[in-house]
Amino acid sequence: MSLLSAQEVMELIPNRYPIFFIDKVEELIPGEKVVCYKNVTINEPFFQGHFPGEPVMPGVLIVEALAQAGSIPLLKLDDFKGQTAYLGGLNKIKFRQKVVPGDVLRLQVDIVKLKKFAGIGYGQAFVGDKKVAEAEMTFIIGR
Repeated sequence: MSLLSAQEVMELIPNRYPIFFIDKVEELIPGEKVVCYKNVTINEPFFQGHFPGEPVMPGVLIVEALAQAGSIPLLKLDDFKGQTAYLGGLNKIKFRQKVVPGDVLRLQVDIVKLKKFAGIGYGQAFVGDKKVAEAEMTFIIGR
Protein backbone atom coordinates (compact mmCIF):
# COMPACT_ATOMS: atom_id res chain seq x y z
CA MET A 1 0.00 0.00 0.00
CA SER A 2 1.37 3.42 -0.87
CA LEU A 3 1.16 6.45 1.35
CA LEU A 4 1.46 8.88 -1.60
CA SER A 5 0.94 8.13 -5.28
CA ALA A 6 3.06 9.56 -8.07
CA GLN A 7 0.28 12.10 -8.74
CA GLU A 8 0.34 13.24 -5.12
CA VAL A 9 4.13 13.58 -5.22
CA MET A 10 3.78 15.79 -8.30
CA GLU A 11 1.67 18.14 -6.19
CA LEU A 12 4.76 18.61 -3.96
CA ILE A 13 7.69 18.70 -6.39
CA PRO A 14 7.93 20.41 -9.80
CA ASN A 15 9.59 17.53 -11.69
CA ARG A 16 7.72 15.97 -14.61
CA TYR A 17 8.40 13.28 -17.22
CA PRO A 18 11.03 12.50 -18.39
CA ILE A 19 12.82 13.64 -15.22
CA PHE A 20 10.27 12.49 -12.62
CA PHE A 21 11.45 9.37 -10.78
CA ILE A 22 9.04 8.66 -7.90
CA ASP A 23 6.37 6.03 -8.50
CA LYS A 24 5.10 5.82 -4.92
CA VAL A 25 5.88 6.77 -1.34
CA GLU A 26 5.57 3.94 1.15
CA GLU A 27 6.78 5.62 4.34
CA LEU A 28 6.92 9.29 5.31
CA ILE A 29 7.74 11.18 8.48
CA PRO A 30 7.76 14.91 7.63
CA GLY A 31 11.12 16.49 8.42
CA GLU A 32 12.66 13.12 9.20
CA LYS A 33 12.42 10.28 6.69
CA VAL A 34 10.95 8.96 3.44
CA VAL A 35 10.92 5.61 1.63
CA CYS A 36 9.98 5.77 -2.07
CA TYR A 37 10.05 3.45 -5.07
CA LYS A 38 11.08 3.88 -8.70
CA ASN A 39 10.26 1.13 -11.19
CA VAL A 40 13.07 1.03 -13.74
CA THR A 41 11.68 0.08 -17.16
CA ILE A 42 13.32 -0.54 -20.53
CA ASN A 43 11.32 2.29 -22.14
CA GLU A 44 13.12 4.99 -20.08
CA PRO A 45 14.52 7.46 -22.63
CA PHE A 46 18.07 7.38 -21.21
CA PHE A 47 18.46 3.68 -22.06
CA GLN A 48 18.63 4.52 -25.79
CA GLY A 49 22.15 5.82 -25.34
CA HIS A 50 23.24 4.42 -21.96
CA PHE A 51 24.31 1.89 -23.19
CA PRO A 52 23.19 0.29 -26.46
CA GLY A 53 23.23 -3.47 -25.93
CA GLU A 54 23.75 -3.13 -22.16
CA PRO A 55 21.18 -0.76 -20.64
CA VAL A 56 22.37 0.75 -17.34
CA MET A 57 20.64 3.56 -15.41
CA PRO A 58 23.06 6.51 -15.23
CA GLY A 59 24.39 7.10 -11.72
CA VAL A 60 23.54 10.77 -11.91
CA LEU A 61 19.88 9.83 -12.40
CA ILE A 62 19.97 7.52 -9.38
CA VAL A 63 21.21 10.51 -7.38
CA GLU A 64 18.46 12.66 -8.93
CA ALA A 65 15.89 10.08 -7.79
CA LEU A 66 17.35 10.26 -4.27
CA ALA A 67 17.17 14.06 -4.39
CA GLN A 68 13.53 13.98 -5.47
CA ALA A 69 12.77 11.55 -2.65
CA GLY A 70 14.68 13.68 -0.13
CA SER A 71 12.70 16.77 -1.00
CA ILE A 72 9.42 15.11 0.00
CA PRO A 73 9.86 15.02 3.81
CA LEU A 74 11.08 18.62 3.70
CA LEU A 75 8.20 19.93 1.60
CA LYS A 76 5.66 18.16 3.82
CA LEU A 77 6.73 20.42 6.71
CA ASP A 78 4.33 23.33 7.33
CA ASP A 79 7.22 25.84 7.09
CA PHE A 80 8.13 24.66 3.57
CA LYS A 81 4.73 23.90 2.01
CA GLY A 82 4.31 25.31 -1.47
CA GLN A 83 8.04 25.88 -1.92
CA THR A 84 10.73 24.08 -3.91
CA ALA A 85 13.65 22.07 -2.55
CA TYR A 86 16.69 22.74 -4.73
CA LEU A 87 19.71 20.47 -4.62
CA GLY A 88 22.46 22.66 -3.18
CA GLY A 89 25.27 20.16 -2.76
CA LEU A 90 26.35 16.55 -2.85
CA ASN A 91 28.94 14.72 -0.77
CA LYS A 92 30.13 11.17 -0.22
CA ILE A 93 28.48 9.76 -3.35
CA LYS A 94 29.14 6.06 -3.89
CA PHE A 95 27.86 3.67 -6.53
CA ARG A 96 28.03 -0.01 -5.68
CA GLN A 97 26.10 -1.89 -8.38
CA LYS A 98 24.48 -1.39 -11.78
CA VAL A 99 20.77 -0.61 -12.00
CA VAL A 100 19.12 -2.18 -15.05
CA PRO A 101 15.65 -2.47 -16.59
CA GLY A 102 13.34 -4.54 -14.42
CA ASP A 103 14.92 -3.36 -11.17
CA VAL A 104 12.83 -1.63 -8.51
CA LEU A 105 14.77 1.11 -6.74
CA ARG A 106 13.93 1.62 -3.08
CA LEU A 107 14.94 5.16 -2.21
CA GLN A 108 15.40 5.91 1.47
CA VAL A 109 16.37 9.37 2.69
CA ASP A 110 16.88 10.35 6.30
CA ILE A 111 16.94 14.08 7.05
CA VAL A 112 19.90 14.50 9.40
CA LYS A 113 19.86 18.28 9.84
CA LEU A 114 17.32 21.07 9.39
CA LYS A 115 18.00 24.79 9.25
CA LYS A 116 15.77 27.77 8.56
CA PHE A 117 15.89 27.41 4.74
CA ALA A 118 17.95 24.25 4.27
CA GLY A 119 18.20 20.60 5.10
CA ILE A 120 20.78 17.83 4.87
CA GLY A 121 19.72 14.32 3.95
CA TYR A 122 21.50 10.99 3.75
CA GLY A 123 20.10 8.95 0.89
CA GLN A 124 20.47 5.30 0.04
CA ALA A 125 19.20 3.46 -3.04
CA PHE A 126 18.58 -0.27 -2.91
CA VAL A 127 17.63 -3.01 -5.35
CA GLY A 128 16.22 -5.75 -3.17
CA ASP A 129 18.45 -5.86 -0.12
CA LYS A 130 21.56 -4.63 -1.95
CA LYS A 131 22.64 -1.02 -1.60
CA VAL A 132 23.37 0.29 -5.09
CA ALA A 133 24.13 3.95 -4.28
CA GLU A 134 24.34 6.47 -1.46
CA ALA A 135 24.84 10.21 -1.14
CA GLU A 136 24.74 13.05 1.33
CA MET A 137 22.58 15.84 -0.09
CA THR A 138 22.11 19.46 0.89
CA PHE A 139 18.76 21.02 0.01
CA ILE A 140 18.04 24.74 -0.23
CA ILE A 141 14.36 25.63 0.20
CA GLY A 142 13.02 28.54 -1.83
CA ARG A 143 10.33 29.74 -4.17
